[in-house]
Amino acid sequence: MRRATLQAYEAGTIAMLNRDAILTAIGRQLAENDIGTGGFAVVVVCIRGLRQIALRFGSECGEQAEAGIRKLLRESLRPLDAVFQSGDETFLAVLPGLSGRNNALLAAAGLMAQFEQPHSVAPGMPPWQTRAVMGVALFPQDGTDPDTLWRHAQMAADDALRRGERYAFHDPRNAGANIDYHELRESIESNRLATFFQPIWSLAQSRIVGVESLARWTSRKVGPVSPDDFVTFAEQNDLITSLTRWSIHSTLRYVSALRGLPGCRVALNLSPRTLAHGGVADQLLDALNIWGVPPRAIVAEVTETALAGDVDSVVRVLGKLRDHGVRVAIDDFGVGYASITYLSKFPASELKIDKSLVAHIATDGRMAKLVESIVQFAHNLGLETTAEGIEDAAAQRLLQEMGCDFGQGFHLGKPEPAADFVAKYGVPSAADSVVPHAAG
Repeated sequence: MRRATLQAYEAGTIAMLNRDAILTAIGRQLAENDIGTGGFAVVVVCIRGLRQIALRFGSECGEQAEAGIRKLLRESLRPLDAVFQSGDETFLAVLPGLSGRNNALLAAAGLMAQFEQPHSVAPGMPPWQTRAVMGVALFPQDGTDPDTLWRHAQMAADDALRRGERYAFHDPRNAGANIDYHELRESIESNRLATFFQPIWSLAQSRIVGVESLARWTSRKVGPVSPDDFVTFAEQNDLITSLTRWSIHSTLRYVSALRGLPGCRVALNLSPRTLAHGGVADQLLDALNIWGVPPRAIVAEVTETALAGDVDSVVRVLGKLRDHGVRVAIDDFGVGYASITYLSKFPASELKIDKSLVAHIATDGRMAKLVESIVQFAHNLGLETTAEGIEDAAAQRLLQEMGCDFGQGFHLGKPEPAADFVAKYGVPSAADSVVPHAAG
């Protein structure tokens, strides 16, 4: 049995073995609540970076790491709290006596604090950086039976992963689309997704110098689906490799026609999962050869979450791209988990300042100073800066005064179909060709 298949089997076995125990533990709290002991919380804890230990050091070390994480979680909680492993990289805790979100948030903060620094997870293995992402469901507001509370905690964890946050409480408005695995897979294989381009401006020159490539999908069953939803779904259901391959080839198909923008830079988003799996560097470099696009035209964007887990592997993959001339940007900078130590290792050429920071610089003096400090910090490291989410002329002017290099946002240009963008700036006929799907 192949290692990946064996790991999937073992993870499934763990889930089956613990399912009854988990439902029993939640049911016990429901029964105790009936006699007046108050509310409780069900917390799903996803440990990012745990899977890479088994892949890199072997299954025995992976099992020791899982046991170490279970021990760490138990030691971080109260004696009356219960902890179970519910799947691959996933644990569940039942926390009695929590009457509301504030109490649950304190408990979550205590758990998250254990994962702020690299820690020992297996005997004889160097300290390893994992990251906890948590989803919380509360009784009675989020469910009144064991299965519902468990599902809602998992949905909250998925929402936190989708938004790049450390934790989330269950909210039915953020549950994501009801995505069908087979439909998404067939849509990727049949090229039924769409590529959009959003302009990137040089703030000093006040002109378009590039684009960010964005994937869009309209499901035949539920209509338009948010990229946050279907990309996260693809990451969680082993479709991210095929989605990345589609995105690379679809993007480069249009880039090869952009003759009207000499020196145009094209930003491609790479999922941290593809970096962890490996092979994406060769995939992108091969695609550049196929489409005749120079590596210097591409900016590979990765979020700060890529810095969690196996940092060395991520650095190797991105370093290979840099060695071949591809630029590397840290996306959504300022709201994630990057440290100065990690940045010193990371082969980045650019920081993209998160839109949540940029949005308030025209009205919040302290936020403006923070963004200006990030720009200066990046420049001191020899990095270029791009401000995301520029929504008005005032923000654009401030960023120009700060010396920010590039900008994007609705004020500068909304995402539009790549074919329409190419029709304005390139050679439309070249973009009408069929994607050579088999070439990926």
